[in-house]
Amino acid sequence: MKPEILLDMLHTAEKLKDTTRHCYTSGGRHESVAEHSWRLALMAYWMKDEFPELDMDRVIRMCLIHDLGECFTGDIPVFLKTQANEAREDALLNRWVNSLPERIAGEMSALFREMNERTTKEAKLYKALDGLEALISHNESDISTWQPNEYELQLNYAWDRMAFSPYLMALREQIRQDSVEKIQQAQADKTCS
Repeated sequence: MKPEILLDMLHTAEKLKDTTRHCYTSGGRHESVAEHSWRLALMAYWMKDEFPELDMDRVIRMCLIHDLGECFTGDIPVFLKTQANEAREDALLNRWVNSLPERIAGEMSALFREMNERTTKEAKLYKALDGLEALISHNESDISTWQPNEYELQLNYAWDRMAFSPYLMALREQIRQDSVEKIQQAQADKTCS
């Protein structure tokens, strides 16, 4: 690949460093989409022993590219995203991917197709981790940054994505328990003040 093409691709991806999500970090600032994608890939890497039958390199690649469409549309929280938003993001992403060198465009298109269809265990794992990372991030943020609907989401979101794996079900339950404790602590603090 020509260096100028690589640099152009990196400049586009860099936009995710400045594209914020609605979630806050434990330090109190908005999380970027790039930070979410990085930790998602790290989760997949650290879980490789739990899923020895899966192609974790492919899962990690899915994690790294899954939100590239937000370079063009920004982040829209899951509870606000419409089918029209998704269609626009997909169209802009596809146009960009198709402009890339043939090998890269083909590989990325195949990964996006697999991610959207979610018929492989690799795609199912990527999608489960995507939901889990968001839940973990919310538990790490100050509860004052949560929107009212996020209390319910923290307890009930993404369970269906975990059904194929007892390990993921156990992890989701631990995250739910962390959310319960965070909510209870916030209620106790409110009562005391």
